[in-house]
Amino acid sequence: MSYHNYNVTTRFDMVVEIANIALDEFKTHHITRNYTGLVQRYYQLVEADFGDPRATRFPLMEHPMFTFGMVAVYLSWVLLIGPLFMRDRKPFQLRRTLVIYNAFQVALSGYMFYEHLMAGWLNYYNLKCQPVDYSDSPSSKRMLNLCYLYYLSKLTEFADTIFFVLRKKSSQITWLHVYHHSVTPLETWVLVKFLAGGNATFPNLLNNFVHVCMYFYYMMAAMGPEYAKFLWWKKYMTELQIAQFVLCIFHTVRALFSNQCQFSKFISALLLLNASIFFCLFMNFYMQSYRKTKAAQQQLQQQKQQQLDAASCKADGNNNMAAVTHKLKAN
Repeated sequence: MSYHNYNVTTRFDMVVEIANIALDEFKTHHITRNYTGLVQRYYQLVEADFGDPRATRFPLMEHPMFTFGMVAVYLSWVLLIGPLFMRDRKPFQLRRTLVIYNAFQVALSGYMFYEHLMAGWLNYYNLKCQPVDYSDSPSSKRMLNLCYLYYLSKLTEFADTIFFVLRKKSSQITWLHVYHHSVTPLETWVLVKFLAGGNATFPNLLNNFVHVCMYFYYMMAAMGPEYAKFLWWKKYMTELQIAQFVLCIFHTVRALFSNQCQFSKFISALLLLNASIFFCLFMNFYMQSYRKTKAAQQQLQQQKQQQLDAASCKADGNNNMAAVTHKLKAN
């Protein structure tokens, strides 16, 4: 059954037509209880109508299950296999490995940030609204290749959590951390497959800049305690990440409610939802960390005050004893 080239005149007609197609497919597969086949059929229809044929030449782009599989392996290692493997072992130091890995991520993020500027955002992209260019022009291909590299970079970032597990840094493996590293490979796969360019790459541009700063911080931290004095700006890293999502929200809202913007409203809504979720998660993490830091500082101040009070009482006691001794000698 072919559903291509159906005639629609309005957006409402298109929604109705898509709903009818989805319902017809559901009825067909529901008879045989073949729900796996139903999901596969839905994907085939979406890929046929909206997929970028240029992306088929890239490895792992043929089907999303490859990426889903890698995310499943990642979660299995982080949540089950890794902790069991390290349960009776001492934590690995990995100092040199971490320095090299983070230096690599700094260089890669810096290169992708430069490419995002050169492939569009610094030259001819419109900051207010930029549709996706699906042509075979050199600039469009350059952005497509960059989006695929960005996708691969998210797969390499699985190593962040793997190193935490091997070093037994369980406090670093937060729900936010695991969610972030699980979702971004799937998001970037969709980016390459359907939206390699335009407004969809603006968050990538910001993310690359943030990652240059973040992995540079991690690199210095891995170099040893003698560099701790240069890491006073840790608090501002989270603030920079929050600012990233604020900019994404404002950028997406403008495209979403602009009648002149030709970028997909549906995709804009998804980008807005994604940025809002991460904004809330990072704000919650920031507030909790700030409260813990403030509570720790207050506790430290109380301890110092108690020590000063104790020292003062001891000094007063010594002075009183000396005065009594002096009077006794005088008598």
